[in-house]
Amino acid sequence: MTAAAHLSDPPIQAYLATRDVVVLAGVGPDGGPWATPMWFLPAPDALFMISVDGLPKVKSLKRDPRVAVVAETTTPEGVIQGVAVKGRVEFLPDSDERRRLAERFLDKYHPRLERLWWSRAMPGNRVMFRIAPERVRLWGLP
Repeated sequence: MTAAAHLSDPPIQAYLATRDVVVLAGVGPDGGPWATPMWFLPAPDALFMISVDGLPKVKSLKRDPRVAVVAETTTPEGVIQGVAVKGRVEFLPDSDERRRLAERFLDKYHPRLERLWWSRAMPGNRVMFRIAPERVRLWGLP
């Protein structure tokens, strides 16, 4: 059973802090769904993600910003836990905020992200976006 919630709820923030990957789903050019695993940063008011500009998923997000994000796990005791966020994507321009968020990504995904970027600076062909939640659901969390 799912329950309505807020992204800022402490059990949701605690759960998302333990996750490395979530599934991002959006609307494709033909109107059908697509889904892909993504690295992310949770915040009390949004989720943040980075991708390569020009990829089909980024083109889809720019055309239609409606998305859903899901994280789910099963505890050793067999309890299924998860969070689903329905929202809209907002692309972030280059700014101090985006640079601070890039540093948080680097810290969270150290050293993997530095290896992909060949440095600690976000490459120019990357885009960062915020997912502003419109609806949040949780299940199996305290």
